[in-house]
Amino acid sequence: MTAKIVKGSSFSGAIGYMLSKKEKAEILKAEGVRIEPKELTAKSFELQASMNPNIKKPVWHISLNFSENDKDKLSNEKMIKIAEAYLQKMNILNTQYLIVRHHDRKHPHIHLCINRIDNEGKLISDKNEKYRSTKVCRELTEKHGLYIAPGKENVNRERLIGYDKTKYEIYDALKQAIPKSKTWKELEKQLKKDGVAFRFKMNGNTNKIQGIIFEKDGIKINGSKVDRNCSFSKIDREIKNNAFQVLQETEHQAVQADFSESAVGAISSLISQFNVFSLLSSPHYDATLAEYMESLQAKKRRKRSQSKIHRIR
Repeated sequence: MTAKIVKGSSFSGAIGYMLSKKEKAEILKAEGVRIEPKELTAKSFELQASMNPNIKKPVWHISLNFSENDKDKLSNEKMIKIAEAYLQKMNILNTQYLIVRHHDRKHPHIHLCINRIDNEGKLISDKNEKYRSTKVCRELTEKHGLYIAPGKENVNRERLIGYDKTKYEIYDALKQAIPKSKTWKELEKQLKKDGVAFRFKMNGNTNKIQGIIFEKDGIKINGSKVDRNCSFSKIDREIKNNAFQVLQETEHQAVQADFSESAVGAISSLISQFNVFSLLSSPHYDATLAEYMESLQAKKRRKRSQSKIHRIR
């Protein structure tokens, strides 16, 4: 299962496309909008969007696409269930949407038209939508037993030797460690349990990181060679997202508890630990990463100092 997300300004345009297939388009569900007569469907969306007229692109047009191998598994009821779970996990709540199934391709797929302005006139956040969507699609694919294209998870590890064996061991360690890590120090600690170390590749004599190299059993492999999702920038983004998600959950708990003293203290602690204000900044510099880099440089300075003392003796 994959998702394609497009934001736009015209509800009539999105709905016109979704319903233009005639006998090949089937409305599965409409939430908060009229579907008869069809001319009023777009008007229903537009009326709610007018509650927040400053938003120039209030339309979410999302297509959920499935493998042809899953055709027999995907009844209309199943697709509605998956679509609603997708919206829930994406935190797209309390708003209007229309779900339409198309039968014009070999692979099963549905289209969702969603109002980014919720029922209270507030804009629904699209922060990190593509990253979060990829993660949600994977979760739902596994949960519903849908087809997963062959990838590293399907490779028989027992047949691997040498470089390939080490590469997959590093990959497996990263897949386990990254979701548990909210800082680079935490990632380093998690990987150490599996005998994996790493160092950053710097851009010349600057402090700008341009890559990452992993090492296990004396074999060194660039992050992007381990997997395209194991480059420095992608790992750094996922670590930041993990930290940001923890902060959001804590904030939500604080709101539910009417900002009790303990809840406020928990938020302050998290902000101090992750420096959340830097989570939204460039992936090449944030407080947690800078702190980690400083600790590495301190180690190097200590080694150089010890080496000089040894030579003097």
